[in-house]
Amino acid sequence: MTDLNEIREYFSHDLYAADTGAYIEEVGDRYAKVSLVLTERHRNAVGGIMGGVYFTLADFAFAVASNHEKQDTVSLNSDISFIGVPKTDKIFAETELVKDGRSVCTYIVRVTDSGGEPLSVVKIVGFHKR
Repeated sequence: MTDLNEIREYFSHDLYAADTGAYIEEVGDRYAKVSLVLTERHRNAVGGIMGGVYFTLADFAFAVASNHEKQDTVSLNSDISFIGVPKTDKIFAETELVKDGRSVCTYIVRVTDSGGEPLSVVKIVGFHKR
């Protein structure tokens, strides 16, 4: 898949990401940038953004980047560091491929707010099932 609308349609079946409000902004060669508009439903009991929101957005960016050209890459391991608080209502997750081997790949996903402030960094190791 190379057409952005076709990619969005395919990944609209990732229902959890869609239900949280994740939206595909850009896609490239083993690259994706996704966004989410924060609402009250994304907040935890003390009023902050639930950590799972950052993780879901990062995991979705990884899924799009690693599967839009050839499907069947799944996450083996993920490690997230929470490093900031958003100052805007829209956040982004952007992937960076570190290494793509025959059966294993590694991505770094950076989650930022609209002003570029870092919110979290996620390292995801994926497995190519085929």
